[in-house]
Amino acid sequence: MEQLGCPKNVVDGEHMAELLREQGLVQVDDPRRASTLIVNTCGFIKAAEEESLGALQELARRKKRGQHLIAAGCLAQRWGDRLGAAVPGVDGTLGAMRWSEIGRLLDAVRAGVRPTWIGPEQLPAQPVRAARGPSAYLKIADGCDHTCAFCAIPLIKGKHRSKPLERIVAESRQLLARGVKEIVLVSQDSSGYGKDFGWRDGLASLLEQLLEQVPEIPWLRVMYVYPGTVSDRLIETWARHGQLVKYVDMPLQHAQPDVLVRMRRPRQDLRELIGRFRAAMPDVALRSTFIVGFPGETEAEFEELLAFLAEVKLDRVGVFRYSPEPGTRAALHEGQLPERTKERRYRRAMEVLQCVSLERNRAQVGRTLDVLVEGEVVEAEGASYGAIGRSYRDAPEVDGLVFVKERVSAGAIVPVRITGAMAYDLVGELSPS
Repeated sequence: MEQLGCPKNVVDGEHMAELLREQGLVQVDDPRRASTLIVNTCGFIKAAEEESLGALQELARRKKRGQHLIAAGCLAQRWGDRLGAAVPGVDGTLGAMRWSEIGRLLDAVRAGVRPTWIGPEQLPAQPVRAARGPSAYLKIADGCDHTCAFCAIPLIKGKHRSKPLERIVAESRQLLARGVKEIVLVSQDSSGYGKDFGWRDGLASLLEQLLEQVPEIPWLRVMYVYPGTVSDRLIETWARHGQLVKYVDMPLQHAQPDVLVRMRRPRQDLRELIGRFRAAMPDVALRSTFIVGFPGETEAEFEELLAFLAEVKLDRVGVFRYSPEPGTRAALHEGQLPERTKERRYRRAMEVLQCVSLERNRAQVGRTLDVLVEGEVVEAEGASYGAIGRSYRDAPEVDGLVFVKERVSAGAIVPVRITGAMAYDLVGELSPS
């Protein structure tokens, strides 16, 4: 199984893998040894579509007699039958909303049918979770009700649907029983959790009840908080619970008010919002994402974004070049910018952000941070280290790392005194405390 895309997609892939293991299949890393090849695709932006198509085409080209190739996930959901036409070697298509039917789809493929299953979600009666390391994602909702002009997620995933609390609790216990030390809650709109149940401040209620019912969770991380729905209660809940790592991932997308209006994003005082988090949690690590080259973005509006980034000094930032997605409002906007303009603005933004990241990392030197160890004995920047891991400031796969001098077993959470800083990573040694 080749996993592509965001953490939400990874969760679906883990579910599929576990369902297939329950049916007696064994997962292998070498495609040449597999009877079934699955690509869990991403279809969020054009670059992700191209990566997914490339992965499918490569496996289709090398597919041996008797092997079956399945296209699953978001691109399969979005393209349907068109995906099979684009990649003739695909034997079955399973949309992101139908991942729980992977076993039935494989049965149909083996029987000589070439199914395309997309459409309404069908969930298994009980959560099924696997874990392959000390950290694991847990999806708390799917879909999105927001109407951001650039985003295709509602076209792929449909309306926001929250997972019942009891299922989240059950999955959390499964993950902890398999040795997980950090649970990362994800969805398209995490701060909208529970609104379809009629809950108010649903994410705050979820966090409180989850930690009450599963108090043994060492680290609980939340990603993808929508800025327009952050409440004072949510911030207070975050600050009060020690197991909730002080890390806030809040995609802002831009900082210039007129661009935000064109994006159909909340037009609010972002400095004030960031200030509320920092006032409640002085050591909070803030992560966000921004889009450059949105249709009509002027040079002056882009300069405002650069000034904002230099001023607020977020700890972690991802930058995307705008991609016109079919079916979205922004794809029809006048003022589409040339690719060279997007690329130039992307590079300028990354230059500013690299300086900010280095500054924020240097401020950690001398501090002692708890580090969740993910691996042992690594080489980096021409030096050898005994272990590698992450602090509360770093989410899995998207942020920086902490290189530890001493050897430590994977899965341990240990205090590390930070002795050096790079642009994105930290260096440290075990602290006697």
